[in-house]
Amino acid sequence: MPKTKSGALALQCFTLLLVLATVCPAVAQSATTAYNKMAPIEQYLMQPEAEIALARSAAPPSVSGDAEILVLRLHGFETAVKGTNGFVCIVGRSWTSAADPDFWNPKVRVPMCVNAAAAHSYLVHIEKLTEMGLAGRTLAQMNQAIPAAIAHKDLPPMEPGAMCYMLSKQGYGGDSSPHWPPHLMFFFSDTDLASWGANLPGSPVVGLTDPVEHLTQFVVVVQRWSDGTKPH
Repeated sequence: MPKTKSGALALQCFTLLLVLATVCPAVAQSATTAYNKMAPIEQYLMQPEAEIALARSAAPPSVSGDAEILVLRLHGFETAVKGTNGFVCIVGRSWTSAADPDFWNPKVRVPMCVNAAAAHSYLVHIEKLTEMGLAGRTLAQMNQAIPAAIAHKDLPPMEPGAMCYMLSKQGYGGDSSPHWPPHLMFFFSDTDLASWGANLPGSPVVGLTDPVEHLTQFVVVVQRWSDGTKPH
């Protein structure tokens, strides 16, 4: 199996894509394009209004309509819309939301909407990794920097109740896996997979662990996109 990004860098991306593919076989595809270096930074950016709309598509309007919206700028995410319900919606880029072969793929756009607990913990990791990606840090450099930051408590552990909506059918996960099924993610620090019945025969819960980052993730595929329609 190809080497995966460290911990929160990409939701344990390649492993996650493989297990989601077993739930929704049409998801995974072979990577067809090599991205060997960073593209011009402008290619990773979007028009603000388009990015706001795409970020909101990560969750149902009843959630994302009152959420804070972050948009990507030259040095990281900035608040474009202030929220009132504690949720924060963003569009992840290749450094945090794609499999390793797509690490520099400027086309990656993955909407996600995290609750307040995840905004205080998981999103902090995503923002830090995004800043490093924009600065041109390589995958190997990130894989060294993130565990060190966690060990020195520069990055926080997961807060209780941290979760994320990923229900957009408009996103693009990269050439390796363009379209993920709609799913929810739940984030913990060092939690037993058995406590959720994850990865057992017939269980709808996929569990992933990363001992380096002390991160446990549970994935639950759902039956509808954020607009209420069902996947084909």
